[in-house]
This record gives sequence, C-alpha cells and structure tokens, in this order.
Amino acid sequence: MPKSQKAVALEKRLEKCRNVITLGVRTNFDDYDDEAAELIRKAAKIYYPTVFYADLFDAAGKQTFPSYHTYKCVQDKIKQTALFQLLKIPHPRTRVFYGKHQKKAITQYFKFPFIAKIPRGSAMGRGVFLIKNEEQLQSYCQASSPAYIQEYLPADRDVRVVVIGGQCVHAYWRIAPDGDFRSNVAVGGIIDLSPPPLEAVHLAVRTALACQWDDVGLDIIRYDKTDYVLEANMKYGKEGFRAADIDYIRLMEKLIDDGKI
Repeated sequence: MPKSQKAVALEKRLEKCRNVITLGVRTNFDDYDDEAAELIRKAAKIYYPTVFYADLFDAAGKQTFPSYHTYKCVQDKIKQTALFQLLKIPHPRTRVFYGKHQKKAITQYFKFPFIAKIPRGSAMGRGVFLIKNEEQLQSYCQASSPAYIQEYLPADRDVRVVVIGGQCVHAYWRIAPDGDFRSNVAVGGIIDLSPPPLEAVHLAVRTALACQWDDVGLDIIRYDKTDYVLEANMKYGKEGFRAADIDYIRLMEKLIDDGKI
C-alpha cells in the first residue's frame, strides 16, 4: 500500500498495522523531514498524536484519533471525576482537598476506611491506597497534593470495558488477588473471561460517548446492585486482549479500514 493511502500515526501504538505509517514523535515539529511534515499536513486525521500534538492539531482544525477530548483527561483523575459529576455518570462519592486547611477536613466528609489516590500521572493500580486510620491518612497527605479521596465500595472484582470508536471491543472481569483491594492486572489481578453484566458494558459505552472519549478502558464496579464508573484509562494494557486471543493489531487495522476510527 502506498504511503499516501495509509493512515498517519505519530506514537508507535499502531506501528505494526499494515495500513498505518508511523512517523514517530518529534520534540520540535521542524525535526520532521519534508516528506513526513507533508504527510502530517495533508492527512485528514492523525492517529495517536500525543497530548502535545493533539492540542496543536485541534487548534489547527485537524482531526485526531483518539479525540482531543480523550487526551484532555489522560491520567487526570480530578478532571475525570469533575466530568462524571457534571454529566451525572454514576461514580463513587469523591472529593478533592487542596492545601493543609482543606486536608484537615477530610474526615468530616469521609469515614475510615476510604480510598486515596495520587490524582495525576498514576496508573496500573499504583498510587491507590486504602486508608484505614489517621496515621495512614497523614502519610498519604504528605505524599500527595492535592488529596483525592473516594468512598470505599468493597468488592473483590471489577469489569474492564474497552471502548474504541464508540463500541465495546472487549470486556472482562478483573479479580483482586488475595489480600489486596485492587484488581489491576499489574498488581496481580486475575483476568476472568466470564461474560460481564450487560448493564456494566452499556454504562461504559454511554460514558465514553458522553465524555467524547473514543479509545478508553473504563473500570466498572458493582456495589449494592448499582454499577459505578471508577475511572478511565486511556493507556490501558493489552493483557485482556491476549487472554481472550484477540489480535489487537488486526482489530485496529479493521476498524481503520471500515472507517470506524
């Protein structure tokens, strides 16, 4: 396939796709050679442009995949929570506390135990803590500013739903390992391919569409017969695809060929 007929990507996520030419990410746009720069300028859409270039392409009126809106919330739990609250998406009760004065009021809003997270830049279950007492709370508050506090909904599993181009492409259970409240595969969570509840899948798809996120892994927890969106992961792992014998590269090639993304 000629270069001019291929989709144009910057990040390496699609570099093994037959119908994509990956140009790489350059710190300065001038570092692209003339051919690459023209491919970018002429492309109707740029795939995986990075947060930096997504901003620039949006300013220039150029479409990207994932969308500019998707990049706005990458690894930012504070923005995600505010958006969930704005759109009335079911989400565990969550509050952000800034500065020493606000942090002193945490236990006025939440009773032990509760969840505390590093709100920006953390992923794969790291930076997530179950706070059981005042000592643990003080230790967390010293390490994180602002403090991102969320009610604890006891459950030994959640559902990871991957939504690409407005449709669920994969959904599976993640079961927490013994002695841990987190179900992330990176910390020992077990993938269970038993069919998850359709209500959880539908909630994930509705959430992705409402937030204008077109490539996202959403974590859904069921507690007291209600489904809640825990958070969105724009840089999700592929372990669930491999466990289900789903070829992620072939999947993405087909979605591009069919004009779905």
